Amino acid sequence: MINPAEKKPLEETDAKNSPMAYGPGISLEPKHIYPGRSGACRYGWLFILIFSISLFPLGKSAYPAQPQITLSTFTMIPPISNETETGIVETVIKEAFKRIGVNISIENLPAERSLISANDGITDGEYIRISGLDKYYPNLVQVREKIIDFEFVAFSMEMDFKTVGWKSLKPYSVGIITGWKILENNVVGTLHRTDVQNALQLFTLLAKGRADVVIFEKMMGIEMAKSLFLDDVKILEPPLAEKEMFLYLHKKHRKLVPRVEAALKEMKIDGTYKKIFEVGLSGYTH
Repeated sequence: MINPAEKKPLEETDAKNSPMAYGPGISLEPKHIYPGRSGACRYGWLFILIFSISLFPLGKSAYPAQPQITLSTFTMIPPISNETETGIVETVIKEAFKRIGVNISIENLPAERSLISANDGITDGEYIRISGLDKYYPNLVQVREKIIDFEFVAFSMEMDFKTVGWKSLKPYSVGIITGWKILENNVVGTLHRTDVQNALQLFTLLAKGRADVVIFEKMMGIEMAKSLFLDDVKILEPPLAEKEMFLYLHKKHRKLVPRVEAALKEMKIDGTYKKIFEVGLSGYTH
């Protein structure tokens, strides 16, 4: 047994280095005892930090962004299309791509340039077109589930006759839009044909008496005539053609085609497609 009298007081430096100086269980080991340990830790943590930053760059999500593609189209008219991209056609197409996890942006171009841009791969696809254009534009792949039906009709200010087939147009001067292939291929042999760039030019042609008739999609033509206050415009019946209209994708997106087709079919089955048309046509009268 130690004699209390023999105990020596701790030196001040000894007290500071005592394991009990900062409470039980806390040991303050002098750094020089393990000279290589702190350096290894320091460089190990530095390596981990650099590696983590390389995997997850600052300011960027750790998750990949949704694929993005650009579709081109010619400028259309309500209720089919509008400037806010909430028309019937855009809503149907956006919903289909949303269901397969792809974002789309839309670029409005003149009809002919829109088709060429898609075929050349400048844009990723094009709508809204008749079936079979992939025969003439080999880089385009048709999505074979229709987007909408179009009625192609003749509009006139002065003339009034039954449009029984394309041949019934032959005695007249006719206006069409460049790039509408169904019209370019069928409005032939007429008294005169004038090709213009867009619907505004088309109906201005009619209003100024520079064409006896112009050919356009029925719903959009009615709305264009209203917007120009052309109250005397007549729709000649019956329609020259009724066609299903489709979306085309550039061949580099060939793998998306069956997925978009499936999404469109699903929309028609679950009622989404019908609902889009009901909302889009709710304020439309003809």
